[in-house]
Amino acid sequence: MKDALGLAASVRAGDVSARELTEDAIGRIAATDPALNFLVTECFEQALATEPRDGPFAGVPMLVKDLTETAGVRTTFSSRAFADYVPTADAAIVRRMKDAGFVVLGKSNTPEFGSTAVTESALNGACRNPWNTERTPGGSSGGAAAAVAAGVLPLAHGSDGGGSIRIPASCCGLFGIKPSRGRVSPAPFVSGSLELSQSGPLSVSVRDAAAFLDVLAGYEPGDAHWAPPPARPFLDEVGADPGRLRIALAVEPPIPHDVDPAVIGVARAAAEALAALGHEVVESAPAWVDDVLLSTFAKLWQIGPALYAADTTQYEPLNRALAAAAHETSSVAFAQSVAALQRLARRIVAFWDDVDVVLTPGLGKLPVPIGWVFEPADPWDQFRRGGAFTPFTPIVNVTGQPAAMVPFDVVDGLPVGVHLIGRPADEATLFRLAAQLEEAHPWADRLPR
Repeated sequence: MKDALGLAASVRAGDVSARELTEDAIGRIAATDPALNFLVTECFEQALATEPRDGPFAGVPMLVKDLTETAGVRTTFSSRAFADYVPTADAAIVRRMKDAGFVVLGKSNTPEFGSTAVTESALNGACRNPWNTERTPGGSSGGAAAAVAAGVLPLAHGSDGGGSIRIPASCCGLFGIKPSRGRVSPAPFVSGSLELSQSGPLSVSVRDAAAFLDVLAGYEPGDAHWAPPPARPFLDEVGADPGRLRIALAVEPPIPHDVDPAVIGVARAAAEALAALGHEVVESAPAWVDDVLLSTFAKLWQIGPALYAADTTQYEPLNRALAAAAHETSSVAFAQSVAALQRLARRIVAFWDDVDVVLTPGLGKLPVPIGWVFEPADPWDQFRRGGAFTPFTPIVNVTGQPAAMVPFDVVDGLPVGVHLIGRPADEATLFRLAAQLEEAHPWADRLPR
């Protein structure tokens, strides 16, 4: 399969029609989704009738994550409380996708309200990893990642509030990037205190991801915060010389959990590969290890399910517990948690005064088995299991920095990514560096197509 930009070029050249691309993608879904369960709502008839707009992705099929509202297409948030909800308007990023020429095929699987690190829910079931269907594709953009890794699409939409683009990117052998705070508007909504969540790409190629972020990025009227515009389109950074970067390797996670030695080994191998490309690599880490980081982060995370303002008796136990805790937390305790995370972020970000990029292991473990997060009956133990699986990713949502997950190796038949964290608002360096790694250590031919 060509990448998404290549497919759009074929449509513009007249080599294939948008309808033919849509029909082909629908056929691929029929062949793969029964085993993987990445699609929760389809709108095939609407897609086949779509005359795509003339944008950079004209005619390219797209799945939109089921946490994002789509006009006339059911949006469940993977919650029984919203099983029949059909929005009347598109979120701003969906409008931007359609303006870029994408043809929306349906909604991709996600956990309820995106609250955990695996894509499993009572309403929509478990999404499975194409590399090994007994394992998770990650969360909460696992449906998008599974579809791309299975060869259904070259690119899909995800969102990342605590690692939910980067986690499935690592689990499925894909490239994913969490943009800087304020890079992508949450319009017509707000993304809450510290604006933890940003939408972005899960893709086979770095250039698709860069062009997709060019489409999504930008101010929408009324945004409280927005990132400074890049010096040039992100697509122009792909293939540009990153220069000799100073890269810090950090293998101790901010959330203090044991990390699988095999995962650490992949990060060290990536550090050696970066040094071989001419970069200066040192082993050093920000002052980010904090025993209470996860519990402080929970004070913000618990707000999510509470703000949906639905019948919480229909929520799953984890989200019932989070929503109840939100209602029980005083405004003073919440403000203190926000302030504590802001102080921590200021201390952490200062580390990038002396380095360009921090390299960490992608996750704490290989992709975990389906059901692993939910094995404990106590929902707070489930929450802590999510933290043990993903101890490196949430801190970057707190600091607001851009971070990319780059496929690098395969261990026991499962992909392992490495995590690149850039300076605030400096996605450009990450795209240059990731493209350099993609050229030196290509990953597309490893995918389980």
